[in-house]
Amino acid sequence: MKVYEIGTGYTPIPATMGAATEIVVEELTRAFRKQNVPVEIIDIKASDRKQSDLPISEVWVPGCFTGTDVKLGIMHKLKRVVYSVCLAQKLKNVLKKSPEKVVLHFHNQYNMFFFLKFVPERLRKKAVLAYTVHSYIWPDEWEKIRETVHKRYFQEIFCVQNADCVFVLNQKTAENFTTHLGVSSERIYRIDNGVNTDVYLPLRQQEKISFAEKTGLQGKKMILQVGSVCERKNQLTAVQMLKEYLRKHQEVVYAYAGGVIDAEYQEKIKTFAEQNAIAEQVRYLGELTPGEELNLYYNLAGVTVFPSKLEAFGLVIIESIAAGTPVLMPSEPLFSIHNGVNIYTSEETFVKLIDHCLNDEYSRESVRNEAVASYGWDKVSQECRKIWEK
Repeated sequence: MKVYEIGTGYTPIPATMGAATEIVVEELTRAFRKQNVPVEIIDIKASDRKQSDLPISEVWVPGCFTGTDVKLGIMHKLKRVVYSVCLAQKLKNVLKKSPEKVVLHFHNQYNMFFFLKFVPERLRKKAVLAYTVHSYIWPDEWEKIRETVHKRYFQEIFCVQNADCVFVLNQKTAENFTTHLGVSSERIYRIDNGVNTDVYLPLRQQEKISFAEKTGLQGKKMILQVGSVCERKNQLTAVQMLKEYLRKHQEVVYAYAGGVIDAEYQEKIKTFAEQNAIAEQVRYLGELTPGEELNLYYNLAGVTVFPSKLEAFGLVIIESIAAGTPVLMPSEPLFSIHNGVNIYTSEETFVKLIDHCLNDEYSRESVRNEAVASYGWDKVSQECRKIWEK
């Protein structure tokens, strides 16, 4: 049974930035190919796609939508709609030509919503319709999100109610779907994301020294945060909690990386750092390319912080741990990983744990062990296949 992994249209695959969903599509496809499973990515036509050995079939869209746009404005929303409508036509043709049943694995509400609306049921029956929920909002308490999800996530509700199988990244999302949206528990499966442990791994000391010199970080102790720059990712709170610590330790740098979703929020971070005389120690790294470049920064860091207010999974957590760098976060992760994860409950414990990670020697290999054992993409892809084959 051939698998079609459906690109979201957010940014082309392979991802040139830390776009978690696109990384999932890419890594699942690689894992299926290793297992000799027929697989193909269907993705938006892109003028800036990186060279790749992945089997990618492009969906035509007007030229004004072929560039990468992460600003989430009206043009971005229009691009998602246009791509999804064109994608529906592409998938319609795929199903018409397919001699056997296929798997269509969607990762985005726009994509599946328009597919369900524009492709007739007789053709949809030729596919197993799988939908993975990546949206960060669903793990929250229902009373907090009820109004928002019905107003802004009505497409996703329609998707999970009509998919043959729904993959969720945490148990709370599953509970909200079954209790409040009437989705049968028999169609919901908890499958965690994975990490490419051949890419994210501890490096030799000389490699780290060379990279530190190249980036001007030699002699520095680095605290790293990776994720889109916006209020939900909570970079400003991290800087505020670190203010006094950075003042006392001039050799320590807080470095954050990711696309600027909210320019106003980015300006607040800069202003706070300037007003508190720590601007030289608060560094914005820009967008880091997933893979080798990002792994270098994980290796330079003594600790990765993850103060995000709401998250479905947190791919950054297992990437950092696979690289051997411990993670600080304000609550237990929504998936089962403990080695390398440190929980802080207050500003005081946050600073103490930062100091401990930056100054105590630890084995990067021991931090990495659990990520290697439990979160390889081969395991994730095999779990998906078992469900589809049923």
